[in-house]
Amino acid sequence: MKRASEHRAFTDRNVAKVFDAYPDAVRAKLLTLRAMILETATKLDGVGPLEETLKWGQPSYLTAQSGTGSTIRIDRVKPADDRVAMYFHCQTDLVATFRELYPAQMEYGGNRSILFETTAKIPEKALRHCIGLALTYHARKGVTKNKSVSAKKTVSVKKTVSKHKREPATPKRPALRTRRARLS
Repeated sequence: MKRASEHRAFTDRNVAKVFDAYPDAVRAKLLTLRAMILETATKLDGVGPLEETLKWGQPSYLTAQSGTGSTIRIDRVKPADDRVAMYFHCQTDLVATFRELYPAQMEYGGNRSILFETTAKIPEKALRHCIGLALTYHARKGVTKNKSVSAKKTVSVKKTVSKHKREPATPKRPALRTRRARLS
């Protein structure tokens, strides 16, 4: 069995340490998932390099440079040492989409994960498609990097702002005029 350091080089020492701490069967399956994530990213236009880091103590893969995708995390399913999972942001529709596309090919954990037995074969074609959907999630949804506003809305807002003058916060009122009393 290959150690984590024998696979594609880790850019983060802490991630490598987490992989080295896994039991052999778990490490092997997670290294396979890691390789699939990294390879899939290189084949997708506009995704760019992934950042490999730890989030919640789990190996995580982010499209930090391009901002095109949603974070993918991988870890074992605790306390069992015979299951691993690929986690996705639970407030996206990613897992619901995967479930609709591949209802029988994979097992799902609620609205946040795809589950794998360490000894079972991975449905590679289906999983690569799901990984691709996650790595392009924001690009497909029209969300720009570091903003939760769609690109179309941003453009239309700018047009609206440029066509109209900014309205004052309070309605216009005639200025108060006071008459000075004439001294007689």
